[in-house]
Amino acid sequence: MQYRYWLLLSILFLVIGCSPYRHINQTAQQTVIQSKALQMAHVGISIYEPATGKYWYNYQGDKYFVPASNTKIPTTYAAMKYLGDSLVAAKYIIEDSAIILEAAGDPTFLHPDFKSQPLYDFLKETAFKSTRLFVKFAAEPLGSGWSWNDFNATYMAERDPFPIYGNLVQFTMNDSLTIIPATFRNSIIGYPVPDKPWSVERLLGDNVFMINNAEGTKDPVKSVPMKMGLGLYASVFLSDTLGKKVGMYPFPLEGNSKKFYSQPTDSLLKPLMHRSDNFFAEQTLLMVSNQLLGFMSDAKIIDTLLKTDFKDLPQTPRWVDGSGLSRYNLFTPQSFVAILDKMQKEFGMARLKEIFPAGNDGTLRNYYVSDSAFIWAKTGTLSGVVALSGYLLTKKDKLLLFSVLVNNHRASATDVRRAVEQFLVGVREKY
Repeated sequence: MQYRYWLLLSILFLVIGCSPYRHINQTAQQTVIQSKALQMAHVGISIYEPATGKYWYNYQGDKYFVPASNTKIPTTYAAMKYLGDSLVAAKYIIEDSAIILEAAGDPTFLHPDFKSQPLYDFLKETAFKSTRLFVKFAAEPLGSGWSWNDFNATYMAERDPFPIYGNLVQFTMNDSLTIIPATFRNSIIGYPVPDKPWSVERLLGDNVFMINNAEGTKDPVKSVPMKMGLGLYASVFLSDTLGKKVGMYPFPLEGNSKKFYSQPTDSLLKPLMHRSDNFFAEQTLLMVSNQLLGFMSDAKIIDTLLKTDFKDLPQTPRWVDGSGLSRYNLFTPQSFVAILDKMQKEFGMARLKEIFPAGNDGTLRNYYVSDSAFIWAKTGTLSGVVALSGYLLTKKDKLLLFSVLVNNHRASATDVRRAVEQFLVGVREKY
């Protein structure tokens, strides 16, 4: 018995010694886990080879971490699976002399990123005297666990059933102040002085904007999130923009409503992932909810997805929003790897390479520069949090799925990202 024990132990050591684990562990310890930037941090790493169905490396891969914007990965999966090739701008029916719209959560309406505006053109060109808007919205303007005192930051635009202008007010300094939408001109306290630093802040509960001439920068354009009012303000803005009467509609659409499409779905998902757009992510998840459940609710659609598409994840996440702004989110590296595996099996790498940023692109700008065509990954950053999950192609053309989650670091985010970069480049070079 003793001989057989030592024989099995020797074989085990031989297998471990010949597998990638030993080298990857040594590299991970040196470049990430024991690096000066991360010695006091919590770190989780998972590396998986889908071709063999085996993990090459796991270091606390089954532990939960705040993932920051890596939360956009399951949001993007849901969108790729359920939103089809094109986004639904709205449903509509024609009743008497009015067009009645049912909001669908589409964030591209009059957004400056999207020059083509089919719904706007349709509403502008029709001869109907009025437009009415019906909404089915069961979410809050700000997500669960968001830092409410960031409500003036452009990265925290409010969620709404009928977004417009990206739910931002844009102020432009020229000879005189111009505002988009112009509806707010009577809601401004103070005007900026040309060639002087200036800033804009909105009151928490209303669309009243204060311009401060003593603080800020000289930038000619500034944007601030609007207080949207769950479709109410959208109808006001539409009245102003279209030059036609727009009001709210209290009843669900009856009869055979038609769908009006706006943009190709991937034209939304690419900027969502490349610049880590929180507003696009939140609205995307609400559109998935509207598609599957018939109303917009982040909580309900997350619960549905966790019980269906994500029921087989290694560890059940705590998932609360579409963007990752909330620190209530908790995911494991292994769960991210499992979602990435589902994505490449269901949608193919060709499509994913267009949606995920590659090296030196999007939020990976200035990283993985010398050899950029081997990594496609989503970053994530909050105070004390750095995350990176995605796809890596080794020198020997092996496709690997990886997730590196770092919490509670006290170094600069750049130092942490550089440590992760050194580690992943080492894995690519070795294998």
